[in-house]
Amino acid sequence: MTSPRRRIAIAIATLTLAGLTTACGAIGNAVDCNQVGNEVTKITQEFTTSMSSAAADPKAIDKASQETAGKLKTLAAKYDGDLAGALNDLAGIFESINTKDMSGATESLSKITDVQTKIQKACG
Repeated sequence: MTSPRRRIAIAIATLTLAGLTTACGAIGNAVDCNQVGNEVTKITQEFTTSMSSAAADPKAIDKASQETAGKLKTLAAKYDGDLAGALNDLAGIFESINTKDMSGATESLSKITDVQTKIQKACG
């Protein structure tokens, strides 16, 4: 994996994990939000692990990104309203990670904070 790809993957995983830990893990939030936070954390950790093992294989990177997006969409289907929308937005960020066009991934990276805010509002 080239250096920009690695930085993007690590940044996405780090921002997602950090934001959702505080978004849905706070005391007093609904049980569903805690569950969502745990599920998203698990999914993004699996993505990070996949990226580590796919260091030299662009096809594996693309596959890991698409699988992560699919898992997030499946999770979003369990919910409705703003929470489902925010989870689908997060899935879209992972869908944009494509080794043929890393500029799309870089652009999506800037949207993670907005998605975290949506999840926080939906869980609040």
